[in-house]
Amino acid sequence: MKTKLLTLLVSLFISVNIYAADPPVKKSNSGICHDTKSSYYQQTKNFTPFKTIDECLKSGGRLPKK
Repeated sequence: MKTKLLTLLVSLFISVNIYAADPPVKKSNSGICHDTKSSYYQQTKNFTPFKTIDECLKSGGRLPKK
């Protein structure tokens, strides 16, 4: 149990450091994948970061309607 928790915490720490700057793709809490071209990219503050739009979509996200 401690090993799994430690692994999770290390992974989280690494992912936070990788995305200290804005990530290439943000999946909002509502499940919308915004890349840097999206008009809502800068406004999206609570998100899950992804390297590509494909990764975001495969995680269950969707493209913006606009």
